[in-house]
Amino acid sequence: MIGRLSGYLLEKQPPWIVIDVHGVGYELETSMNTLVSLPALGESTSLYTHLTIRDDAHLLYGFARQHERALFRALIKVNGVGPKLALAILSGMDEDAFMRCVRDDDSKALTKLPGVGKKTAERLIIEMRDRFPEWEQGADAPLALEATNGQPSRNNLADAESGLVSLGYKPTEANKMLSDLDPHQSAEALIKAALTRRMNG
Repeated sequence: MIGRLSGYLLEKQPPWIVIDVHGVGYELETSMNTLVSLPALGESTSLYTHLTIRDDAHLLYGFARQHERALFRALIKVNGVGPKLALAILSGMDEDAFMRCVRDDDSKALTKLPGVGKKTAERLIIEMRDRFPEWEQGADAPLALEATNGQPSRNNLADAESGLVSLGYKPTEANKMLSDLDPHQSAEALIKAALTRRMNG
């Protein structure tokens, strides 16, 4: 089992990244919360990982915090929740916000996440109550959104829209979520801002 990777950040294409570990490039899928916390390309980074082995692929997921990985592992044990939906949940809200939804029976907030309907939200609340002891210590401080200098980049907006679609949002929905956001921001920051605005809207 690969539990942690440390190396240089080679690529960042939301939600995918590539980390060079002694000449070997590891491709990982991450939540948007982790993605916005990563350094610039070429800089060193370290991520906690979870490896999923399927008949057709070995998939590696990366997390900035152990607490986030613990929640991911708890989520994929819930009936009907796979890695893709678990990442969408972790991208739409941090660990503490998710815990509050479960404790307050706030299924309405959970249904704002892509792929989470009313029944799935209710199942998450019921099943996750018993899993809190695994990761109840509290998350790190909220991650700040970082802006990139320079002119507005259509590529950043396109990458952000692609990242939202990969999380389960429809293209028209993703486009609407990104409207009126500051295009000077990086793709990761645009995605995080769009998700935050949707959850608070």
